[in-house]
Amino acid sequence: MRLTKKRHSCVRLERDGAVLVIDPGAFSEEDAAVGADAVLITHEHPDHFEEGRVRAALAAGAEVWAPRSVAERLAPAYPGRVHTVGHGDTFTAAGLPVEVHGELHAVIHPDVPRITNVGFLVDGSVFHPGDALTVPERPVDTLMLPVQAPWSKISEVIDYVREVAPRLTIDIHDALLTDIARPIYDGHITNLGGAHHQRLTPGEGTEL
Repeated sequence: MRLTKKRHSCVRLERDGAVLVIDPGAFSEEDAAVGADAVLITHEHPDHFEEGRVRAALAAGAEVWAPRSVAERLAPAYPGRVHTVGHGDTFTAAGLPVEVHGELHAVIHPDVPRITNVGFLVDGSVFHPGDALTVPERPVDTLMLPVQAPWSKISEVIDYVREVAPRLTIDIHDALLTDIARPIYDGHITNLGGAHHQRLTPGEGTEL
């Protein structure tokens, strides 16, 4: 399976000619979901779900799996191709088995209501948690790691890597980081996380 990093929290997974895209949001490329057979959305925040990009993918024939808050905005126009999912669900998208783990967005501030957020474990190996530090109920080979967000700090990110204990971490949720700050995050995660850490630039890919 080939993984291609797109901007911010968007990733593209390809195997046997099929394409699965996770979280094509407003910070990702305009064509991030182009050519997707399946699109997975972790939650409704615009940096993870840009409605126009997802509707374009649906118009081209893609299917979408998302929490109810997202699915209900898309389903009326695309009956049978927009699926509501929640914690514990399993399905097949773009030929890949997917498990859903997690229920709530991380706490931004006690005064900010928490929304639904799900994570997707693809092919039993690649986990994308969206905006939460969800620990799946099974081993993970490759963890898509939210490295910087208004709801996290680096010590929490490091402890999350330690708890999940993947073989590999790959950065996501990184659009708010400047280039000058990246080495600080890279160093702490590499030296303290306990897993091999890889940072891909947007458009760069790797074989898993």
